[in-house]
Amino acid sequence: MAVIILNAITLGLETSPTLTTRFGGFLATVNQLVLIIFVVEITLRIYAHGADFWRRPWSLFDFAVVAITILPTSGNLSVVRALRILRILRLINIISSMRRVVTGLLLALPGMGSIMALLGLLLYVFAVMATNLYGEAFPQMFGTLGASTFTLFQVMTLEGWAGNVVRPVMEVHPYAWIYFTIFILTTSFAVLNLFIGIIVDAMQSVQDEERKHEHKEEMTDLDTILKELRRLQDDIKELGAQSEKEG
Repeated sequence: MAVIILNAITLGLETSPTLTTRFGGFLATVNQLVLIIFVVEITLRIYAHGADFWRRPWSLFDFAVVAITILPTSGNLSVVRALRILRILRLINIISSMRRVVTGLLLALPGMGSIMALLGLLLYVFAVMATNLYGEAFPQMFGTLGASTFTLFQVMTLEGWAGNVVRPVMEVHPYAWIYFTIFILTTSFAVLNLFIGIIVDAMQSVQDEERKHEHKEEMTDLDTILKELRRLQDDIKELGAQSEKEG
């Protein structure tokens, strides 16, 4: 973790022309040292875990991040230089709480896809309505289906929706507030909150699975301890029986 954080700091310092001019050689040396540490660490993990390393998604993630940063940073692959900052994402695999959050987000993707489809359908319906209702008076905002969709997306994010969109429309169409109120209640306050519900549910599922796994490991350890105690008890009984025979 310390090496990853150090690498992230040096990569951030390299974005400053002044610091690069003064300490460019030192920063480059630190980056090369960090890369060597990462390569050695990944190599040792592959050697230690063998084929099991390639079955772990987070191990594959670490390998991909390190592999990308090994590529040359000159010529057509100069973009790889910018991708070196991806090394800091390895913190996700190290910090369990961050890993739990990312796992929850991945589990929530199927449900989020359904909500996005629903949101897209609502945007399309309201965009068609807005184009027909307000397109003639406000061609820049609602003149085409694409313009209406973009404007409604801005309204949905609640970014300047009142002063920049709704109030100018209401000057020409006084009852436009009904349309926009229904749109905001439907999208911003209802559909978008479903994202939060699905993500929370997915993270709760991840926590439950981790608790089950920890409980299973605890039960396995307890079972092992009980077997060892029974074995000791049997050994004590045998020793007692032998002592009685010799006595």
